[in-house]
Amino acid sequence: MLLNLDNEVIFKEAFMNPTVFRCFVRDVTGLDAEFGPIETEKRFSPKFGYIDFKYDLFAETLDHRVIVEIQKVDYDYNFDRFLLYHNIALAELQRSSKEYKITKTVYTIVVITEPYRVRDRKGALIKNDILIHKSNFFTHKGEEIDIFPHKLFCLNPNFIDADTPQTIKDWLHLVNESIKNPNDYCVNQKNEGIDKVIGLIDVEKVSAETFTKAKQAEAAKSKAQLILEEGIVLGEQKGKKEEKRETAAKMKKDNIPVEVIAKYTGLSDEEIEKL
Repeated sequence: MLLNLDNEVIFKEAFMNPTVFRCFVRDVTGLDAEFGPIETEKRFSPKFGYIDFKYDLFAETLDHRVIVEIQKVDYDYNFDRFLLYHNIALAELQRSSKEYKITKTVYTIVVITEPYRVRDRKGALIKNDILIHKSNFFTHKGEEIDIFPHKLFCLNPNFIDADTPQTIKDWLHLVNESIKNPNDYCVNQKNEGIDKVIGLIDVEKVSAETFTKAKQAEAAKSKAQLILEEGIVLGEQKGKKEEKRETAAKMKKDNIPVEVIAKYTGLSDEEIEKL
């Protein structure tokens, strides 16, 4: 039986494994490289501006030319937050650079495990398996000028279709199987990374400590999601910032951890503490 990759604790347990991390990044971005230490809950010190960002998983290649961050989230409730995470990583590189030119590449991969709620500027609900944001210029004719290699990927296993690239489809299918079919899963274990994940999230092989933490995370997420649903409805009648504060206040009252509240509302730890 597989444990649920929708659970933050289990997701990190699997994807911070060096083999899994390397294979996943290779299959999503095309970059096949060896990485240094994989950090979890990565923070920049001193923090950048007024926002204390934490990256779920963060690593650099051994030649220090590429930084990859991986975020696992339940909702696209804070879709703009993904772009902020990505841009803060770029800005952090600039802070330590002697020149304006940034010599490292930043890839951010976001895995969203619920159907999208975000809509485009015309109001149409987004239903895509893969969304890619590029930091490049375009001519007035729509031609891309390849100057900046940085990319932000948003992956959603709820929208797999016939055109989903097979290398990414295998990973999205793995996420779906762990959630919807954990007892009789069928995944591509010929992929070294996916085969490793299967071994790491087998209920018989996970440590008692990890299992307990996963249960606690699941309980906190369930409470947060219920309050979030109320907040989304509330947001139709109130301003976005006010809605976020009220949602965060309800979560705090229910003793949901600050880090969970921050993920769901996009508020900083300091803002949450003041509620």
